[in-house]
Amino acid sequence: MPDADSEIRDANLTRDAALLDDVVREAGALALGLFRTDLKSWIKGKSSPVSEADIAVNDLIETRLRAATPDYGWLSEESADDTSRLGKQLTWIVDPIDGTRAYLERREDWSVSIALVADGLPVLGAVFAPASDEFFFATRGRGAHLNGAPVAAASGAAINYPKIAGPKPLVERLGGMKEGESLYPRIGSLALRLVRVAEGRLDAAFAAGSSRDWDLAAADLIVHEAGGEMTSLAGERLVYNQTDVRHGLLVAAGHARHAHIVKHFRENPIPW
Repeated sequence: MPDADSEIRDANLTRDAALLDDVVREAGALALGLFRTDLKSWIKGKSSPVSEADIAVNDLIETRLRAATPDYGWLSEESADDTSRLGKQLTWIVDPIDGTRAYLERREDWSVSIALVADGLPVLGAVFAPASDEFFFATRGRGAHLNGAPVAAASGAAINYPKIAGPKPLVERLGGMKEGESLYPRIGSLALRLVRVAEGRLDAAFAAGSSRDWDLAAADLIVHEAGGEMTSLAGERLVYNQTDVRHGLLVAAGHARHAHIVKHFRENPIPW
């Protein structure tokens, strides 16, 4: 029989899942309402675009989640880093608009991405693409869903990749495109690119070595709960809510394909 502590954890996770569902949908509606309007935008860092829509959506999410879960940590692309998160067992990891460049270019391949991380691993994840009305959601141990229907990563021969996405140099180092295979058109939101593996639309997807926790945590859980794998090229699981939130080269795929890709890059390391 489950003990009292596990029952409390399950109840809290169910409560937080309902909260996350509501907040992501509300955030997506706000982002969609501002989509394809005249927005102020600027560049942060070296080349990362940000707009007043990013800030508005971030403010909405932060207000809602922090009010409901004041004891949880907070990490967002559009908030100053509060290092008190490092001492929290549970932390929200947020990208209010993942794929801002696509958003500002009035393309539909952007998303709202939020995860709840417990002790470094995601336990809840949501990736919502409002412009195409695709809502991906996962709870640890309870599967992954797209608009309420279960999804599963594509199975198939380990050495075949009919549809693969990511930086072309990585694809080429995997062995190039074979007959019947194609490099999927670029997807502006990295989270959305990765969850395409979870729904079986992509056979594999790479991420370049410039991603951060907020790009990955929600998609990570969704891919794994859909029966896929998402790791570093060395096959290591990602750990979140650390001091350094940056990650290196990554791959997501179904089990057989993922194992083949990891083996390939172990035997053929990238020289840079």
